[in-house]
Amino acid sequence: MKKFNLIFFILIIFTANASAQLPYSCKIDIGININGVFDYSTEIPFANMMKMSRPWYTKAVNDPADPFSTNLSDFLDYDANGYPTHIPQTIPGETYQQDVATIWDGMDAWPTGTYTLLWDGTGDFSIWGSMTNLTMINSNRYEFDVVTPEDGVLEIRMILSDINDPVQNMRLLIPGTESTYTTQPFNQEWLDGLGTFSTIRFMDWGHTNNWGQTDENWDNPTLASWSERAQLEYYTYSSRKGVPYELMIQLINHLDVDGWVCIPHRASNDYITQMANMFRDQCESDRHIYVEYSNEIWNWIFGQTHWLNQYGCIDQNISWPEGLVPYVQNALDLWTNSFSNEMNRITRVAGVQIGWLDVSERICYNLTPNSIDAISPTFYFSYTESDEELLDNLGSNATALDVANFANQGIEESFDYIKGIKTIADSLDLPLAFYEGGQHLTPTPFGVMPTYADALLEVQTIPEMYDLYTEWIDSIRTLNTREEPMLLCHFVFASKPSAQFGSWGLLERSDQDLSIMPAPKYQAFIEADMCDEITSTSDLVLEVDALTLYPNPTNGIFKIEGMTSQYEILVLDILGNIHQDLTNAIDQDISIDLSSLPSGMYFISVQSISNNTVWIEKIIKN
Repeated sequence: MKKFNLIFFILIIFTANASAQLPYSCKIDIGININGVFDYSTEIPFANMMKMSRPWYTKAVNDPADPFSTNLSDFLDYDANGYPTHIPQTIPGETYQQDVATIWDGMDAWPTGTYTLLWDGTGDFSIWGSMTNLTMINSNRYEFDVVTPEDGVLEIRMILSDINDPVQNMRLLIPGTESTYTTQPFNQEWLDGLGTFSTIRFMDWGHTNNWGQTDENWDNPTLASWSERAQLEYYTYSSRKGVPYELMIQLINHLDVDGWVCIPHRASNDYITQMANMFRDQCESDRHIYVEYSNEIWNWIFGQTHWLNQYGCIDQNISWPEGLVPYVQNALDLWTNSFSNEMNRITRVAGVQIGWLDVSERICYNLTPNSIDAISPTFYFSYTESDEELLDNLGSNATALDVANFANQGIEESFDYIKGIKTIADSLDLPLAFYEGGQHLTPTPFGVMPTYADALLEVQTIPEMYDLYTEWIDSIRTLNTREEPMLLCHFVFASKPSAQFGSWGLLERSDQDLSIMPAPKYQAFIEADMCDEITSTSDLVLEVDALTLYPNPTNGIFKIEGMTSQYEILVLDILGNIHQDLTNAIDQDISIDLSSLPSGMYFISVQSISNNTVWIEKIIKN
């Protein structure tokens, strides 16, 4: 039995268990949003950890109070790449001179081994945190070991930078990358995890939300020039402008995947044109690019929404959201001009809000006909508000199964919202392309610590989450009535779970060992488009309830009862790899030993040799 057939059968079994119809079409592509670059991220995309460092904060030299930060970083002098022109610096009116420091407040996904800190120029550093064997090798090199990164913290403080030869080009290299980081800037383990997806969306990587803004300057009306984009040599990419476009392009080309880019809301016409030209000229010709203006410009938690309301609506005396449309139209038209001779290489999308049909209609129907190629909603599912209130009343007595059951009940309501958006797409004869989605199990109001926090965290890793994802995706795929696959981009690849702010990652960390830490969301999502490969299943009869398997979960040995003919029995992991292959005599119960396999989720496939009947069930190995 081929590997992809097994995965198709698994989808059928779970769909049947969830009381949903198997969709007639399997035509979807799976994409992924990669997480924003922050010091505490559990995605480790770069060989050079300095690119994930927190923006500089200041330290007072010889201050006996020794506060964590003196909050004076805005008063120091820096060069174009964000490095101080010298250290220490004197600030008028301050008692103490100032150093700068950066920190990584979360090292859970850092590879273990020997790290190397390199820099150009004349300077020195103090280093403390979750590391050992700190050694200064020479005047431009420190080495240290990271052995137990979980819950780790690391701070690097610049204590000297010569004004005549200042510190430049700091590199904090993960183990084994010193000879390769200039040609391969990405962490290979992270690259390996992304290889499954067809498309990478760079919204968070480019810090699209609140792009270039601080709390003080969100309302800056000046449009950004091309020179203000994120630069490769800037000391960190955790700034307000994110990762440079050059690295997005390099990643697309290296992985042979498509890309989804978001245009900053304050980009000038020249910026937008130069951006389009860069992707046109530097992406490989067979790479496809989805292009979107900003992100969720109707979402009031983001600065771009307030900015567009001020300058597109209030100042122009145009109603909201109609005042947003000229900005979307202009940005996409400039990309159209750039790709005018090769329009097959781009998909121009209009982002919409599934829960706000009126606003979505007023944006889409006011765009110039034929100037967009897809309508782009989310594909989140969750429990209803009334069910969330019931969970809140259960409090600490709520279980992960309670959360899963309520989420299952909420799928129909979530699907109805998406069907509303499909009416817009159908009326414009456009496909859907989902910019983000997955489970959206969060408290109400968002950001509070729920009384059922433990259950909300545990539900992310139980087998029932696999069932929920399978049912949900099989529902979504029925919306595709076109020949070409429909893109679903999950939000996000890897992130630390949070009961308060959401557990968005398919994985909890980009180095996750699935044999130790289960990832049912990831397992379900990467299998979602594998049924494309099925050519015929007409000769198969599935008897879902024919046999009994126990105990489940098991510590090793389990039994299958109810055999009535000779069967082929396979033990498979979630990717369809066969770990055991055996047959059984007629009318004989059988014991199977999983003791040699790592903990995790497996599938038992029992196929009748006489009539091709198939029975599949999942089993958890503790």
